[in-house]
Amino acid sequence: MKTMLKLFLPLIVIAMIITSCKTDSQPVSENVGVNTSKLKGQSGVVDEESERNILQIAINSADHSTLVAGVIAAGLQDVLTNAGPLTVFAPNNSAFDKLPEGTLDNLLKPENKEILKNIITFHAAPGSYTGDNIKYVMGIGQATGDKVKVTTKDGVTYVNGAKILGTVKASNGYVHVIDQVLLPPEEG
Repeated sequence: MKTMLKLFLPLIVIAMIITSCKTDSQPVSENVGVNTSKLKGQSGVVDEESERNILQIAINSADHSTLVAGVIAAGLQDVLTNAGPLTVFAPNNSAFDKLPEGTLDNLLKPENKEILKNIITFHAAPGSYTGDNIKYVMGIGQATGDKVKVTTKDGVTYVNGAKILGTVKASNGYVHVIDQVLLPPEEG
């Protein structure tokens, strides 16, 4: 009996853990304008106990609903929930408003998913760059393989000319809120 208990106890514990986890597609937030009902898998896990990951920080920010819509349209939501570490330069809604009229609507079309994916991926860098240590690097390699230029002027840090408005620590890295959308270099 003890041998059977030793064999099945780990399985029972694992089954209890799995069934107690909320892995349905409940919205992480009631963020206005963001349909989080499509979040499945890792990005759909609702855990109110743990420190928020990069995606959860963006979803819970009213200033980042456009970015979240783009992340979901590009299918990158699970990337932003991975263990990381990642550093994400997160354009606020005002940054997207600066794009030429119709640009965002065009990018959100299914046929432009790969272009959108490349643009959003250009906003992410492997590694953890805090608000303090980012000031001391000249450039950061992005997930696309391209680099962004970091400059500091009068105590304000800029990435490819976009002003860093604030920094938030996440469980899987850092989110730097920026005032412009970063565009990857043209291929050619």
